[in-house]
Formats: sequence, structure tokens, C-alpha cells
Amino acid sequence: MGTHTAHTTEPSTPGAHHERDLLRLATAGSVDDGKSTLIGRLLYDTKSVLADQLAAVERASQARGGDAVDLALLTDGLRAEREQGITIDVAYRYFSTATRAFVLADTPGHVQYTRNMVTGASTAELAIVLVDARHGVVQQTRRHAALAALLRVPHVVLAVNKMDLVDYSQEAFTAIAEEFSAYAAQLGVTAVRAIPVSALAGDNVVERSTRMPWHAGPTLLEHLEQVPVHRDAATEPFRFPVQYVIRPRTAEHPDYRGYAGRITSGSVRVGDEVATVPGGVRSRVAGIDTFDGPLAQAHAPRSVTLRLEDDVDVARGDTLVATHPATTVGTDLAGTVCWLAQAPGAPGARVLVRTGTRTVRGVLQEVGPLLDVDTLRLEPVSGPLALNAIARVRLHLSEPVLLDEFAEHRRSGTFLLIDPLDGATLAAGMVGRSPLAGSVEVPGRCRAQ
Repeated sequence: MGTHTAHTTEPSTPGAHHERDLLRLATAGSVDDGKSTLIGRLLYDTKSVLADQLAAVERASQARGGDAVDLALLTDGLRAEREQGITIDVAYRYFSTATRAFVLADTPGHVQYTRNMVTGASTAELAIVLVDARHGVVQQTRRHAALAALLRVPHVVLAVNKMDLVDYSQEAFTAIAEEFSAYAAQLGVTAVRAIPVSALAGDNVVERSTRMPWHAGPTLLEHLEQVPVHRDAATEPFRFPVQYVIRPRTAEHPDYRGYAGRITSGSVRVGDEVATVPGGVRSRVAGIDTFDGPLAQAHAPRSVTLRLEDDVDVARGDTLVATHPATTVGTDLAGTVCWLAQAPGAPGARVLVRTGTRTVRGVLQEVGPLLDVDTLRLEPVSGPLALNAIARVRLHLSEPVLLDEFAEHRRSGTFLLIDPLDGATLAAGMVGRSPLAGSVEVPGRCRAQ
């Protein structure tokens, strides 16, 4: 199976992966920690590379004067990446084993590409944070751990790479693992698995290393195959953003009215009472239709068409929700954003705010405080938000929207800020209080005048 490169937009998962458990994971690490080589090793050793791709990499390796195949080239598909030997964009890779299929978001290591890390990890269930065994935990390591915590990634793997360059020292590995685990605990991250690897030599990536007999834990691939796939989406309260209203008006279906979309969380049965957001009108589910036929029950993340018993006013942008527990709806949105645009974010700016399938007009009323991901302090800001900044914001919206707290609803508690003039995405945000457990707020903020 081949690799695929995409610029921050994840393509659809190949059909062959639908039959297995699917794990979404993201990789992060400082520049030159060996992340591309590690991913190349995973693809190569799991035989997830087409013959022509491998041949192209072999030719590129020889052109560079190397004696061995440079596995990093399996992932560095962009010309600029190959020329500089770095990864500068988010790319999605697909591979699978007999046990599980994987969608891997390969994110860059540079400080100036923090936004790409946010994009790649936003849907991940596991994050692999790479550390060079010679350098240990560095500033960028802490930054990526903080972002994983901020985005509520359920599982974190610390891959201590280049163990061959420290003579496979158990003491070096233990010191790094203990330092990282202590820092992660400050962030509220307790599910950390540390694994010593050498991506270049293949130690403990797919095959167990004979040079580190002191490591009794799993290899990286074994852990990826065994880690529990996050299933909270099916047990959370029901959320169904309506994407399209289906009204065929044909002789066969003259009165059919269905609401098509994807269940983002929870489950729904025929006969369940649901409510519309923001309208608050209640009805019951009369039917659940799919291309393969009707269902008695459906759960996240399935795409379905729902029919209701009553002819209620539901349109694209509305959300069907469970009537219990109660939902929060309002026009004042407070949350945390990662600023994604070159254009600065200043108080008073008029934006479009997208939550689910709903887009409304809004005003950026307050900006700040700003999160310092190195110290985990929320510091006052003295001006507009710059590219890659992570900060608290407050917006006033022209219409009410569903306000699910991100800390409790990872899938429906998100929003985007969009430039109303050109449609460019300005920021990605999380509704509610800061989800970073260890952050401490320093008073001060920037208000619209």
C-alpha cells in the first residue's frame, strides 16, 4: 500500500481499512529527531510501500551518495522537504497490519509550524512524541506534549530515538522517560508509554531489539496494535449536525423529508426523543436510513439520514441533540484558539464562526491571555494574535449556536474562525475553559475598544 501526501486536509480512508479497527495517530518531535525515518521504518517493515515507490527512494538515496536506503524519503514527498531534509507540512500516511489499520498524521517539528501540529493532532487518538536520546527532553518536546494535552489526545507514546548513538544505554533512556513523564503529569497526561527505539537500525520499531534486552515492554508497532481505540464517541451525548435536507418530491417519495449528516458523538435509536439546536423544538426519530437500508440504531461516526415524526423546521446548520442532558446554547462564545493565519487577530475584528455545519457572523471582542506552552502560563497580550499563537478569546455571535465544552465534548466542542472577505481560515478553537490542566492564568487581557 502506498503513502499519500496531503496539505492539512485529510483524504478519505481507503476502503480496505474499513474492515479493521482504525487508529488515528499523529507524530511530533523536534527537527532532526528522526521522525521521518521512524515513519519510513514503520511503512517499510510493515510492507506498506509499493515496489515503484521503494525503487524511487532507492534511486534518490543513491543520488545523495548514500549506501543504504534513506527511509526518511518514504515520507518526505514534497520537493522542498527532500531538498532541505525536513518536514514542513502535514501529510497523512496509511498503513495496516492483520490486527489494525492506521491513519498517521505526520506533523512538522519547527516552532513556526505549531499550527500544523494542532491540525494533525486534532482528531488523533494517540500521539507519538519523538526525542533524540543524545539531547533528551528539549523545548520543542515540551511544546508538543502541551499541544497533545491541549487537544485532549487520549494516549501519548514517548519514542526515545537514536538509542544506537548512546550505546543502547538503559540509564539514558530511563532518565529521559522519567523527565518526560513528570512534565506530562503536570499537563494532566497520565497515559504515557515510553519505548526506546532506533529508527535507522530498526530496533523496537516493528521488530524487537536484541541489543536492548532490558526493555521488557512492547515494540512501537505492538503498542499501536494493542492500545485501546478511543470509543467515547459512541457513549457521549447524541450530536448530529445536519448537512443536507433531502426532499426528493418524486412519485415514489412525494412526502419524504430526511436530514442527512454524520453522527459526531453518541447514538440514536428509532423512537428516541431529540431536540433541534438552536430552535429547541422536540420530536422523535421515525426512521434511520442508509444506502444499505434502514437501521434500528446508529452511533458515531456513522453517516445516516434521520426522519422525524413531526414536520419541524430543520435546515443545514442545525444540530439534532439528545434531550438529556441539557445542552448549552448562546451568542457569547469563550474559548481557546490556535491562530492559523498570517493576518493578525485583533479585538474588534469581524469574523465568521463555524460550529459543526453552522456558520454565523461574529465579533472578536477580547483577545488574551496568551498561552506560553513552555511555562504553561497564561500571559497577557499587548497586541493582536500572531501566527501560531495559542490564546483565550471571547466572541459575540449574531445568532445562537451550540456551546459544548471541548473538555467534555472533543468532537462537537470545536469551532473555526473564518475571514468573511476571502473565506480563509483564521483560527481553530476549542469552546470553554482552557483544557490544559497545568495552565496558570496571569491577569490581563486585550479588549476591543
